[in-house]
Amino acid sequence: MDLVIRATVVFFFIFLVTRVAGRRELSSLQPFDMILLVVMGDLVQQGITQSDESVTGTLIVIATITLLSVGVGWVSVRSRSARLLAEGEPIVLLRDGMPIERNMRRERITVSDIEEEARAAQVASISQLEWAILEDDGHISCIPRRDSGGGSA
Repeated sequence: MDLVIRATVVFFFIFLVTRVAGRRELSSLQPFDMILLVVMGDLVQQGITQSDESVTGTLIVIATITLLSVGVGWVSVRSRSARLLAEGEPIVLLRDGMPIERNMRRERITVSDIEEEARAAQVASISQLEWAILEDDGHISCIPRRDSGGGSA
């Protein structure tokens, strides 16, 4: 039972840390960050299993974390507030070529980040964007303005 309690505590702590870290940081990991995650994984494993190196202990921990993950997903599908807590919602960073500073500051995103994503979307300048939206997965979607000049024959 001790393993289940430790696995549950660590699961929710990791859930909290990933929400605090922010979507953008998690979507663009640098090599050092990736190594740090691997090291953290090992530390988490040691913290959960402590001195229990049995196969049974490992299976209990894996089952507990899997059930918690499935449970969070199940609750998220059935409850909008739980879904917003677990996954977040897209955040508008730029509207009609104008940055929304409050949203950018809250998500720790710079104009340079949006410009980089705009270039990747073949848009030369953020002034040519109608929208820039931070998606749930940390990716910035860039939607170019529609040409309102009407077409010529």
